[in-house]
Amino acid sequence: MIGLIGAMAVEVEGLMALMTDREETQIGMDMFVSGKLCGKDAVLAVCGPGKVNAALCTQSMILHFHPEWVLNLGVAGAGEAGVSIGDMVIATAAVQHDMDTSPIGDPVGMVSKINLVEIPCDAALREKLLAAASTVEGMRVHEGIIATGDQFIHDGGVRSRINGLFHAKAVEMEGGAVAQACYMHGVPCGVLRSISDQADGHSEMDYPTFTRLAAAHSQQVVKALLSV
Repeated sequence: MIGLIGAMAVEVEGLMALMTDREETQIGMDMFVSGKLCGKDAVLAVCGPGKVNAALCTQSMILHFHPEWVLNLGVAGAGEAGVSIGDMVIATAAVQHDMDTSPIGDPVGMVSKINLVEIPCDAALREKLLAAASTVEGMRVHEGIIATGDQFIHDGGVRSRINGLFHAKAVEMEGGAVAQACYMHGVPCGVLRSISDQADGHSEMDYPTFTRLAAAHSQQVVKALLSV
């Protein structure tokens, strides 16, 4: 079985519609839908925005469904000027840009307990995502760091600071938490993001306009991944 997590319904609704043999399981405030997706055993969930929501949902998924890997998919803001709306970012690693114990001597972004700044994403899953993305005509794909924090980035200065610290290709609110939960349980993880806004001061216009299109792009990649 594979696990798929989006923060919002729009990020997974196209995949939900393809599920057959559906079964719903309520765990706490999270609803998990399991069944067949493109012929594969799968479980999908909408975790809600933010790191705690994402981590709790991921842990419940791992403990109850035992997926062989977990993919966090959806939309994100661009992490730098060279990444544009409609582009795809596939994470080499995830960071938590708002984790900061530097006053006591730690690097900015180091996550206590696992003692990592960059939480690795599974290399084999990343290669499969790259191959799947290459089948979507006209899509520009980037590999790199995806930065997570409990903050919707809509200011160019904040975006530049995050990029300067972590060289982030995308900024969002869940991937680093999903990656941490997977890392702590020894489950391979991937983070896939389609860019919905530039995160540079125009997000209040970009995000409502392009979210649905960006979400559809990430779901296209997942369908291509599972159809192999």
